[in-house]
Amino acid sequence: MLTLAWFLWGNEREMMVFTYFANFGIGKCVANIYSFISHFTGQWGRCMGEECGTDGVQSRMVWCIHSEGWTTHHSNCRHSDKPETHRPCFKVCEWHQDLFEWEVSEWGLCVLAPFQSNELKPRTVECITAQHGIQRRKVHCARTSNRTAVTERICEFFSPRPALEQACLIPCPHDCIISDFSSWSGCSRTCGMGLQHRTRHVLAAPMYGGANCPNLTQTRTCANLLPCPVGESEHHYSLKVSPWSECRQPQHKGLWMSGRTMLDFTTGDTERNTMKRHIQSSQHHHHHLHHHHSLKSLDVEIGYQTRQVRCVRSDGKNAMLSLCTLDNGPGTFQSCIMPRDCETSDWSVWSPCSKTCRASDMSPGFRVRTRSITQTPIGLGKECATLEEKEACNIIGDLLPNCPRFSTDWGECQVASLLSQQDRRLNNVSVLCGGGIQTRQLYCVQVPDNSTPHHRKEVSRPVNGHLCAGELPSAVQPCSIPCPQLCLLSSWSSWGACLHDNCMETHGRKGYRQRRREVLEEGYGTESCAHLLESMPCEDPACFLWQVQFEGACVTSEGNCGNGTRTQTVACLNSKGQLVPEELCEDEPPPKEVSCVMACSGDCVLSSWSDWSSCSHSCSSKNSEGRQSRTRTILGLPGEAKACPAATALEEWRTCNDHPCITFYWEASPWGPCIEDSSMNLNGTGYWNGTATCAVGVQIRKVVCMKMGIGPVIPKRCPESARPDTIQPCSLPCKKDCIVTLFSEWTACPTTCLPVNSSVPAQSRYRIIIQRAANGGQECPDTLYEERECEALLVCPIYRWKTHRWHPCTLVPDSVQQGMTGASESCGKGLEMRGVSCVDEYDEMAAVSECLRWARPMPSRFRSCWVPCRDDCTFSSWSKFSECSGCGSRRTRKRTLTGRSRKQDRCQREDLYPLVESEPCPCEEFVSQPYGNWSSCILSETPAQGPLQGWRGRREARDCGQGLRYRAVVCLDHEAHLVSPDSCSESGLVEEVCHIPCPLDCKLSDWSPWSACSASCGSGLKIRSKWLREKPFNGGRPCPKLDLKNQVYEAVPCRSECGQYEWVRDPWSVCTINTVDELPACGEGVQSRKIRCVRRDSGDLVSSVNETLCDLEEIPLQAQTCVLPCPNDCVMSQWSQWSTSNCDARTMRMRTRHMLRPPVADRVCPDSTQTEPCSLNSTCFNYHYNVSSWSTCQLSEHAICGQGMRTRLLDCIRSDGKVVDLSVCEELSLPQPWRLAMNCVVDCPFNCILSDWAPWTECSHTCGSKGVMIRSRSMLQQAHEEGRPCASQLSQTKPCPIRPCYSWLLSDWSPCTVEGAECGEGKRERNLTCVVHWSDWPDNPHPSKTVEDEKCGDRVRKESEQELQQPCFVPCPGDCHLTEWSQWSSCQLTCLEGRSFETVGRQARSQAVVIQVLENQDSCPHQVFETRPCKGGKCHSYEWRTSAWNDNERSVWCQRSDGVNVTGGCFPQNRPTTVRHCHPPCTKPFSHCKQSGVCGCEKGYTEVMTTHGFLDYCTKTPGADNKKADVKTSSGRLKPGTTQIQDFFGEWSLQPLVCAYTTVQKFGVSKIFFELILLFSKDSALLTKKKK
Repeated sequence: MLTLAWFLWGNEREMMVFTYFANFGIGKCVANIYSFISHFTGQWGRCMGEECGTDGVQSRMVWCIHSEGWTTHHSNCRHSDKPETHRPCFKVCEWHQDLFEWEVSEWGLCVLAPFQSNELKPRTVECITAQHGIQRRKVHCARTSNRTAVTERICEFFSPRPALEQACLIPCPHDCIISDFSSWSGCSRTCGMGLQHRTRHVLAAPMYGGANCPNLTQTRTCANLLPCPVGESEHHYSLKVSPWSECRQPQHKGLWMSGRTMLDFTTGDTERNTMKRHIQSSQHHHHHLHHHHSLKSLDVEIGYQTRQVRCVRSDGKNAMLSLCTLDNGPGTFQSCIMPRDCETSDWSVWSPCSKTCRASDMSPGFRVRTRSITQTPIGLGKECATLEEKEACNIIGDLLPNCPRFSTDWGECQVASLLSQQDRRLNNVSVLCGGGIQTRQLYCVQVPDNSTPHHRKEVSRPVNGHLCAGELPSAVQPCSIPCPQLCLLSSWSSWGACLHDNCMETHGRKGYRQRRREVLEEGYGTESCAHLLESMPCEDPACFLWQVQFEGACVTSEGNCGNGTRTQTVACLNSKGQLVPEELCEDEPPPKEVSCVMACSGDCVLSSWSDWSSCSHSCSSKNSEGRQSRTRTILGLPGEAKACPAATALEEWRTCNDHPCITFYWEASPWGPCIEDSSMNLNGTGYWNGTATCAVGVQIRKVVCMKMGIGPVIPKRCPESARPDTIQPCSLPCKKDCIVTLFSEWTACPTTCLPVNSSVPAQSRYRIIIQRAANGGQECPDTLYEERECEALLVCPIYRWKTHRWHPCTLVPDSVQQGMTGASESCGKGLEMRGVSCVDEYDEMAAVSECLRWARPMPSRFRSCWVPCRDDCTFSSWSKFSECSGCGSRRTRKRTLTGRSRKQDRCQREDLYPLVESEPCPCEEFVSQPYGNWSSCILSETPAQGPLQGWRGRREARDCGQGLRYRAVVCLDHEAHLVSPDSCSESGLVEEVCHIPCPLDCKLSDWSPWSACSASCGSGLKIRSKWLREKPFNGGRPCPKLDLKNQVYEAVPCRSECGQYEWVRDPWSVCTINTVDELPACGEGVQSRKIRCVRRDSGDLVSSVNETLCDLEEIPLQAQTCVLPCPNDCVMSQWSQWSTSNCDARTMRMRTRHMLRPPVADRVCPDSTQTEPCSLNSTCFNYHYNVSSWSTCQLSEHAICGQGMRTRLLDCIRSDGKVVDLSVCEELSLPQPWRLAMNCVVDCPFNCILSDWAPWTECSHTCGSKGVMIRSRSMLQQAHEEGRPCASQLSQTKPCPIRPCYSWLLSDWSPCTVEGAECGEGKRERNLTCVVHWSDWPDNPHPSKTVEDEKCGDRVRKESEQELQQPCFVPCPGDCHLTEWSQWSSCQLTCLEGRSFETVGRQARSQAVVIQVLENQDSCPHQVFETRPCKGGKCHSYEWRTSAWNDNERSVWCQRSDGVNVTGGCFPQNRPTTVRHCHPPCTKPFSHCKQSGVCGCEKGYTEVMTTHGFLDYCTKTPGADNKKADVKTSSGRLKPGTTQIQDFFGEWSLQPLVCAYTTVQKFGVSKIFFELILLFSKDSALLTKKKK
């Protein structure tokens, strides 16, 4: 019985296992007491010590414990086995936290997590989208100083150890996917039995635990019709060579190195490398000392390599070498170059991080380090590893400064650029205003830290423009210059009453009559408004007057007539008619009760005095005097004894406006400039909240009293109260100092050395003005651009390779050749070497690394050579080349056979040993001819100064005029091969003068004069027009929209005053009674009056004008009937005015009168009140406002576009449609809710604005005919409205000189060849040649030509045998071998539901196994496949495909979404069946399984079914021979005749209904047939009707 006891202490879960055995059945002890008692240790405690470091001590407890778990005394345990209780340790202190840290590696790849049985098994059934995986990484505690590892306990003191594993997800398993099989190969033998095979290749390797690839090869036997001839050997024999062994050195290395040249690769600061020639010496210690001193001097060493040669039988077994032909057997040894791996220098320091600022995209930067080659690989040595490494840096970048950004400063607003060519000649540019355009500079600046306070305009350092990421900000924007606006004034008011200058302080008898006007709209940019007040001196001014408000009726004291009294209400009013306190009226107030007379019968009745008429003149002069009158009329005739006053007594005249016609006004000059005033200075200039508060000054103007039409007079003539101010406060303009940016950093000087005879480079820096000086501020500095020469740079050193003579040909040593096949003499193929040294320009020895860096590729240091053998063909030396006869000819040289070679047939073969060589003659004749098309016409431009080209300022681009166009020239040699253009011309281009026509803008005429206002009263329109003169040409500014007459119109609203002229009425004359006899002149009569047409507000009511100027429809009556009461009649006063109310047919109007003289007793007075209904447009009128439409946007006369004003006008419309004066509606206080003016904007005709041309790019191709240089410009502002459109060319190309292209041409691999044998290990080769061609080679029609290798420059692979030679294998007959590698499959991604898991796909290729002889299949290699990453992969899906059924079988295959048939990829669980089975099986004679899965009969037999629907038997169909009977019955009872329906259902099997009785089945089937017959009968009838 095995007992395990677990004891757990501490956090480390240290476990102790005790084991004891007891045999309870026998009771015999198996072990002694020590088997049950053992030491047990606790956990080590913390490291204790007085100081931090290595002097600490750790301790732990040790117990002696029985296996049952109880503790015993220490003496019971072996003392020699007692563990230690103390140990030295490293005491960790808090400050050590900065010295140590956990160092973790990157997470490894996600691999499948093992199951509970620790086995990786595919989870195809369980996996749906992904499966569980695990990632691991390494964690150790390291010093922060040198990253060396220390014990993990130190880091655990500060923080827990990071996790070593983490869960991850990987895609579901992907099985291996392979292609279809190829066709079968031919039979391996031409007679008898042989083998043939077919192969398939891997399309996608298994991944994520998917199933491995199945066998890629199928093999089967094949038999030939012809038997093998009797007596022919069963086997064939072939020479087979094994691969060459590694190159190794001979045993006598000292002899082998005799006389060779070595290159010393050791480098030093002071010593130059030297080339030493090793001479074999008898003093061996000298040689050994030197060899030890310069181990690296073993540059090129020649060794040897060997290989085995075997004779193999066609069944793959070895045979005696004598069975194979050995006339000229393969070599078993050869000279070789000892391999030497590539050697590199140490890594350079990391370059600065490319990300130096904090950008918004959070993309990391990168840094690079490099190393150089110090030893090129020799022979089959390892190729050079990567010479450059790149890693990410500044990934987060929180501690980095902000990235540079674009800074902008807008220029002044320009209006002139919007003018057309015609307008620029006609307009005064200085007065232009309104909409314009402004541009701004764009430059890239380093943004300061956000925490830095900015109290003034930010001053930054400009940097190179490419550092600013993102799009360029807009460099153009619309702007506006305010237009001057005249002060808009109202009309003058009427002259007021004569008032004191100051009504509160009255002095003397002199006053002023005044009239005023108001400012309707303040002016801008012009002089101040004209005077608003005019005064006229007068006498006896009165500011406050008594006025009778109401008069009562006359109340007689006795009776109905005679004397009486009348009451009246009086009030004190000011000049505006407003009530004021009575004490302000200086005169005595009128009495509240006045006497009156009520006429008695027989008295003459007179009306009251009328109001005084208007004064005939507004003032008095020498020739005119103002007069006004009032009248009264006779209302009732007196009796006989009494009389009425004379006619002269009925009218009174008086003078008015007797003051002289002299007008005075105050005239104020414009305000002067703002000047300093110490009394008003507010703390000078300071900053508050970032805004400048400048000093306060004063403005002064002159105020002069002006006499109208005369000029200045003394100030006393003008009212002092109306005197304008002569001083006002103002803000002084702030001084603006010039602000410039800091100087940019100096441009970089070259970091590399300078070529010989090159000019000294310069570096520059610049700064930019971002604010100009103004108002006396500090001026800008003169220096904005500085340039200086770079510090002296070293001239690039000149190093070159120096080659030495070739040494004698070196063969494999005799010691190696001894005992090998074919080693009869020391001759044949060998290697010869030469020394290559590095020298400087003085031919002194230099380090090889200098030439590797500065010189051309190292010349070849070895080459094949041949030591003639005794039987070799020998030749004389080559003769000199023959003379050339001209370009295109060839020259030759010859040699002859010598000695015994002249008699050997083998040497006579000129295909192997040519005796004549030829080469083309050198030719210096070249032909040049133009090539390609002409470039576009390119205008010359003056380049911008300094590094700000294309960044600063704007100027008018020149888009027309004289320029040049270019065409490339191709230079060819006599063989029509491309050569350098320098041989034909200097520039390689042909130039030609060209012209770009300048654009002409659309031209219109000037504006015509404004037409008269279309309305004589109220609002109307006035129009002016322009007409077309010239159409635009060559991209000039387009015309505005024109009408059919090629004109453009402008209409603005206008107003004609309605009441310019008015009718003036004289008083009515006395009522005249026509009497025939001497009867009293009373009763009905006629009265008349005079009317005249006068100009309103002219001040002259006497002079009349033509009556047609007044409204003839409104002409007053000149005569009317009247009634003159007789002496005894009642006399009434004149009618009052009709009452005013809404003009509505439902309302009444009323007027009244009162009795002035009572009638005699028998007579009555007429009505004192009269009413009548209101009649619209007859007795009364309604009035309303009417508003016109908005006008077009009106601009200032000096503006082209921009801010304008739209207006509309009000009309007062009478209800009958007549336009009346606006004052009528104003007096009625009608509501007016409309806005009559509103701001508007006229779009500006912006011309297209383009940026400057960027510098020409480098040639797109450094050689060939496709190279072009491109320059481009961008659109800063698109054309708008009638602006000039953009030029058609935003980019221009210029051809580059056509230079020849030199490229390395790598030939295809040659077939695999085995030297001297039929099979075995061989090699395939390819050549690398330098060819000259055009850039579109190899697809171009121009032939390529082989040239010297130096033309193609450095190419490491040129010297690499690994790239130009490749081992291969030629199988021997009977060998089991691998096929050639298949082609790489298409790039495929790992996808789920069409979405990729990754961005990099994979390709696969494979090698299948070919078995030639079954006996050798045990020695076959395994099939192999490999994968590689690829880009541009696609997601593929897989689905099962099936063919049609054929004899209950069909083919099933898996197809990829691109149509390729594959094996693997489709889910096996979903595979369709390939064989169809019937249940129960079809065992009846002549039966078979049908497509529907039921048994049927063969053709010519009829199915007889059971009651359960299964086939009972097959019976022969009667007449089956003539194919007229094909009847299907049920138990032989139902036998319908042959019909067309039977043919239609020939492939159908009518299944009977499963029923308990046969009768039901029979009738059910009969019913079905009957219904089908009826259905077809109906269809036939319908078809027949349709045909008819």
